[in-house]
Amino acid sequence: MRAHPLEFHAGPSEWADPDDDTLVDVGLAARVILYNDEEHTFDEVITQIMMATGCSYDHAEGLTYEVHATGKAMVFEGQMPECLRVSTVLEEIALHTHVLM
Repeated sequence: MRAHPLEFHAGPSEWADPDDDTLVDVGLAARVILYNDEEHTFDEVITQIMMATGCSYDHAEGLTYEVHATGKAMVFEGQMPECLRVSTVLEEIALHTHVLM
């Protein structure tokens, strides 16, 4: 039987033996980046950030202005599964996101 090197699967925080379907989380934080677009109103983005992250109106408003002014903003940081959930909620209204490790 030959030895198998570890293979990269879902992201840098998860590694698995090719012969084993069990993923091992090494606890690296991920970030959700939200990008500016010309399709959504400020109110739509603020509401969606609040729904996705559970943050206050004031915090979501600040993030929305940052996205507008700079073209992007980190709107959430946490473990990969939670970042993917946040990204999915933001993308429900066709906002553009990217999850980074």
